[in-house]
Amino acid sequence: MKTRITELLGIQHPIVLAGMSWISNPNLVAAASNAGGLGILAIAPLSPEEARRQIIQTRSLTDKPFGINETLYLPNSREIIQVALEEKVPVINYSLGRPWFTDQVHAYGGKVIGTVANAKHAVRAEQLGCDALVVTGFEAATHGADPTSMVLIPLVTEKVKIPVIAAGGFFDGRGLAAALVLGAEAISMGTRFAVTRESTLHGNTKQAIIRATEVDTLYSDVFDGSPGRVLHSRGAEKILRDVMFPLTSGISGAQKVKKSLDLSGIQMLKSIIGMKTAGGLTLAHQIRLANSFQKVEKAVNEGDLENGYIFSGQSQGGIKDIPQVADLINQIVAEAENILGNAKGKYDLL
Repeated sequence: MKTRITELLGIQHPIVLAGMSWISNPNLVAAASNAGGLGILAIAPLSPEEARRQIIQTRSLTDKPFGINETLYLPNSREIIQVALEEKVPVINYSLGRPWFTDQVHAYGGKVIGTVANAKHAVRAEQLGCDALVVTGFEAATHGADPTSMVLIPLVTEKVKIPVIAAGGFFDGRGLAAALVLGAEAISMGTRFAVTRESTLHGNTKQAIIRATEVDTLYSDVFDGSPGRVLHSRGAEKILRDVMFPLTSGISGAQKVKKSLDLSGIQMLKSIIGMKTAGGLTLAHQIRLANSFQKVEKAVNEGDLENGYIFSGQSQGGIKDIPQVADLINQIVAEAENILGNAKGKYDLL
């Protein structure tokens, strides 16, 4: 199945593994890329040194194109992007910031993909030199906006010339076929890939997602400071019910962030100031973000949904098994091709 995205990125299938913190690691990224899709390595919660190590590890597991993603207002984002530039990562996917690195990526033949949640930001990202866009609808796990994928994809694709990757609500071939008809050139999936054999997401959390329906999510900005969608769990309910601001757990989370990113005390203070001035993040937002850091890690690594939570999209309602990544991708592509072929036959009869 060829589209402008497969041609642009040098991949076989128009399917992208979203960069999910603590989940989209080298093994899962390589599995997606080796199966003909594009794996995106989540490096936002890593130190620059660990990011480099994981990039090198990913390269040892696949000779196919892969990417990294980074939220540009986060601590160490500039240093981590610099590591990706030095390692000449084929695709750099960013969100929430200005891509200062586009010329450097293009200089070694790489591609830059911006993540946006409305048509205005899509147009701006194209002007800033992006080669493609991930367009995130309301159905997605994390930070979309109010427009749903059904509305947002055609609105964006009629305003930009660069190819679009649709995100939010996609989990099977029907979704891929729909996205292509709406004007997208590929789909990005997070929750669906999280529940695969190669994913290191804890088994308890995988089974909780399988049991869940499309309505078993909670959507709020209390989880990490920005509007986001999580699996309905006791851990998530505790955050919603907590009338007290999570100051204590936020401070504890900040200590974990400091350790994970390998920041000194001065660097941490500069990061707090930087996120306020450059990213517009209030101190309250930053505390919630730090709190989320440890809560999500509990669900991902320990399977603890009593005290933690997992970001999960409405697509969870369609996830009922734990396939291998290659089988999943092949099944989605085959189903989409069959649907589009049948649709063409029906239109020919009209």
